[in-house]
Amino acid sequence: MQSAMLLALRPGGRHSERGGRRRGELEEAEKGRMKRTIIKDWKKRLSYFLQNSSASSNVKANKGGKHHAYFRPSPEEARLWSEAFDELLANKYGLAAFRAFLKSEFCEENIEFWLACEDFKKTKSPQKLTSKAKKIYNDFIEKEAPKEINIDFQTKNTIAQNIQEATHTCFSAAQKRVYSLMENNSYPRFLESEFYQELCKKTPITRAAQGT
Repeated sequence: MQSAMLLALRPGGRHSERGGRRRGELEEAEKGRMKRTIIKDWKKRLSYFLQNSSASSNVKANKGGKHHAYFRPSPEEARLWSEAFDELLANKYGLAAFRAFLKSEFCEENIEFWLACEDFKKTKSPQKLTSKAKKIYNDFIEKEAPKEINIDFQTKNTIAQNIQEATHTCFSAAQKRVYSLMENNSYPRFLESEFYQELCKKTPITRAAQGT
């Protein structure tokens, strides 16, 4: 009884205790709402990337002008992405899903830089090699570039010198650094993400039946 009286006499008393619990409940509810919003946005982004990544190869018009449905990765295919980072990058749906994930984390510049480097290394024309090198530098390397990647000053300096006489190895050190960052940081988080777990369980969407 004495304890109850002391609690009642304290400033705020029981009202303060209830208010604290209420605030905690509201904070938890807000966190839950934000998580649901993020997941919903995640699904929209992934759906968009899956559609675009498959548009050029998976959509064919039949005689009536109708398009077949898009393929989506089967749960078995999606599970393969967890075996190695290269497995994920080599799969167009896996790459699309990973890009969507990086976009949700506001670090899509890493995968965009890596892809730009892959394209750069396939370039045969010396003129195109030089122009692509300058574009990659302007987009990703120079200070305050629109998609600036996180690499050290020395590597940036070396690239700035190398692109004057561009070779296929201009961005090799930076690409390895970005690959390592994605493999060790973003990739594990992607595999643990709720959407990836869902993708591994869902039944794949199949192509609409074709006429014979």
